[in-house]
Amino acid sequence: MWHRILPFALLLTASTVLAKEGGDSWIEVRSPHFLVLTDSTEKQARHVAGQFERMRAVFRTAFPKAHVDPPEPIIVLALKDKKAFQALEPEAYLAKGQLDLAGLFLRAPDKNYVLLRLDAQGEHPYAAVYHEYTHLLLSDVETWLPLWLNEGLAEYFQNTDIHDKDADVGEPSREDIMLLRQNKLIPIETLLAVDVKSPYYHQEEKGSIFYAESWALVHMLEVADETLHRQRLPAYVEMVSQHVDPVTAGDRAFGDLPQLQKALEMYISRFSFSYMKVAVPQDVNEASFQAKTVPVTDSDAIRADLLAYNDRGKGARALLETVLQQDPKNVSAHETMGFLEFRAGNLDAARKWYEQAVQLDSQSYIAQYYYAAISMQSGAAVPPDQIEASLQEAIKLNPKFAPSYDALAMFYGMRREKLDQAHLMNLRAVALDPANLGFRLNASTVLEEQDRYKDAIAVLRSSAGVAKTPEEAAALEARIKQAEEYQAKQTPAGAAGNQGHGQARPEYTGDSPTTKTIMLPAPKHPTETPHGPRQTAQGLILGVTCTDPSEIELKVEEGGKSVSLYSNNYYDIPFSASNFAPQGDIRPCTDLDGAKASIQYFATSDKTVDGQILSIELSK
Repeated sequence: MWHRILPFALLLTASTVLAKEGGDSWIEVRSPHFLVLTDSTEKQARHVAGQFERMRAVFRTAFPKAHVDPPEPIIVLALKDKKAFQALEPEAYLAKGQLDLAGLFLRAPDKNYVLLRLDAQGEHPYAAVYHEYTHLLLSDVETWLPLWLNEGLAEYFQNTDIHDKDADVGEPSREDIMLLRQNKLIPIETLLAVDVKSPYYHQEEKGSIFYAESWALVHMLEVADETLHRQRLPAYVEMVSQHVDPVTAGDRAFGDLPQLQKALEMYISRFSFSYMKVAVPQDVNEASFQAKTVPVTDSDAIRADLLAYNDRGKGARALLETVLQQDPKNVSAHETMGFLEFRAGNLDAARKWYEQAVQLDSQSYIAQYYYAAISMQSGAAVPPDQIEASLQEAIKLNPKFAPSYDALAMFYGMRREKLDQAHLMNLRAVALDPANLGFRLNASTVLEEQDRYKDAIAVLRSSAGVAKTPEEAAALEARIKQAEEYQAKQTPAGAAGNQGHGQARPEYTGDSPTTKTIMLPAPKHPTETPHGPRQTAQGLILGVTCTDPSEIELKVEEGGKSVSLYSNNYYDIPFSASNFAPQGDIRPCTDLDGAKASIQYFATSDKTVDGQILSIELSK
């Protein structure tokens, strides 16, 4: 239902501030999808966790095809007052005259931090949190999603207010409206075509207009589509996902662009704006969340880790030294010390910290990954089989952590062994993190190791939408040119795979073990969260077909009946055996055809198949 509000009305935040009751102790509350750590009370911690679960439900409704649960944990530090918040926020905001933050979203390679002030008041104090959370949900499609729409959606959802029973979505931004009324708009055709090389994205004044106008266009289209029961934005997204030029797609989906420009100018000048009130699922039970008091050393270790990723290394190191004096076996403190040493360029010291963390807790996928990745870079005398084992263990402990796959592919590629496996690891890393340019560059290098220059060039060319800065775009063009030169130098014999290894190839991207880096085709079938009744198909598996990066289709035949099933990620399928012990790992693409199995699945929105696979149990 749409409601109307005046654009300049002062709205109170939906997060009610509870009375301060806490002392110096820290409380941890775990909900199904979030971890909340607070210096306030358990009651407030449960309320914050409940609000984030409701927020997740709202965004899941808004983005039904997005992965609302990232592979990296989301840790919320809910701080009772401004003083506690300032002890952790970026130093740039501590200077006189800087913006007084109430919330911050920090995306680190292995976790996501949310920093909140519980005493925050005013209009949309947590806008920055919701803005970056929207980007997190859109990260799977940002390789092809036009910049105006990516930023416009983030601006649109950043003013969301979460209540216990409903949420207000799409409330207007007073600052954006004022800015647009006082400045000349960017022509619509220019707006739709803005990319990372455009001055409208990088220059401060022009950038502000770009963000504001992107918000206004998204808001206008969202309101009009809802009111008139149209699907212009979904139609536009569908076209650009099929590589239609953003301007051409806009002309087809939105109609005459000059007329759209006039409509937008009139929209900005209006006196009232609509927003949407949506229902929030009522199955969030705050009383069921797990709560406990956290030892001071553990809470300090988490705070130090946030400081380290927030570029406040001096404070982080001082806090860690205190933690390690009191708790020498604190694994988190060892990991963060390793990160600080790595960032300072002290690779040997970093490796030793992570090695100790592995010894203290071998179940830490972070420690296993960093130990192996840094060992590869530092040139330390670490046995290769130990590096390989650590990366394999990291993958086993967290199959959704993309850097582990990339590092294992790099390991095989640098040793020029198991290159087919390396290619699969590359594909898995890119599938998990499509917006990571470094992963794609490494994938092209592995293909060049296999003398597959045509494929390597295709991977590089398809990565143009991933480059986020002019420097990255230039580096990508240089790599393409280099690969084309190597391909041109090949003799006919070399093209068949006999000459390539005599040439100098690009180095693997390894400036950081988590360097942020194959425009992969969209999956044939939708990826949906399990819903509805679980069904079972029993019989023989036939017609197994695998498609890069990890899609699988198959049929189950029994008694003349055929059930067609699929999964867009066979790495996530739980395999088991009921009456025999498999010899080694089950390889879905080669081991399933002709096997007897019981497969659980659920029906999806795609009616061309019977369902999406939940689990496979093999039998003899």
